[in-house]
Amino acid sequence: MKSMTGYGSGSFKNECYSVEIEIKSYNNRYLEINHNIHPMLSSYENYVDNEIKKIASRGHLDLFIRFKAYRHEGTVALDESLLLKYKDAFSSISRLTGSGEPTLSDYINMEGVLSDSFTSDPETYREGVEKALTDALSMLSVSKERDGEGTKEDLKRLGEKFRSSLAVVLGKKEEMEEYFKSVLLEKYEELLGEKGKDDPRFLSEVAALLVKYSINEECSRLKVHLDEYDRLLESEEPVGKRLDFLCQEMNREINTTASKSQMVEVNLEVVKMKDVLEDIREQARNIE
Repeated sequence: MKSMTGYGSGSFKNECYSVEIEIKSYNNRYLEINHNIHPMLSSYENYVDNEIKKIASRGHLDLFIRFKAYRHEGTVALDESLLLKYKDAFSSISRLTGSGEPTLSDYINMEGVLSDSFTSDPETYREGVEKALTDALSMLSVSKERDGEGTKEDLKRLGEKFRSSLAVVLGKKEEMEEYFKSVLLEKYEELLGEKGKDDPRFLSEVAALLVKYSINEECSRLKVHLDEYDRLLESEEPVGKRLDFLCQEMNREINTTASKSQMVEVNLEVVKMKDVLEDIREQARNIE
């Protein structure tokens, strides 16, 4: 089980250039990668994304790729005609305003005076990108797994709490049926007295109502859902979305049980199960 939160970084450096890669991962319903890549390495975006997808199925990731070259293959050109035009313009400004002469930095900072053209092939830096990315993803994966193990233990604990409450409800199941049957008999006697107590039609109606208000099916489905819950916790695949869906199904069974219950003890356990289920859903939003 992997958490969606994590951090990883990696770097590569030789005498010609350096590459630094940093990845920060946060909770998100889908996989979303925010890129901040040095222009020289922008062609690696698809490659990096595909590598990330091998270890992350969802989450918001901030990706930073920093690059610095120590040797450049290229040229720097001076636009002399443009420089002379700037010179004439500066002279006119000085004459009209009485200000001092421009400095060298004033000319250099003028747009278009100097232009560079570097011919480095991005493939030159593939070794550095791959090495830095491998280290960053390895650290990120370990970080996500470490956080995920903590979440897994918490989910196990919550599952046991849910199972304990369900056991109490199951223990009250027959008592609920007897209670409901006695209420029906009491109401029937108020209306018809003892004479209708053994009427087959009455007993048939009682049986039908007992089936209608029985929580057998709900409890059975909840037990099946809990078995699936335990299986998902031990799965090596991303289970966050499936856990969220399973919680929806369990919540439906709990609500049905609550609508049928006539016992305070059962209602209290139903409330506990709903609280536990909400905690499980919160934790499921933190994992892949």
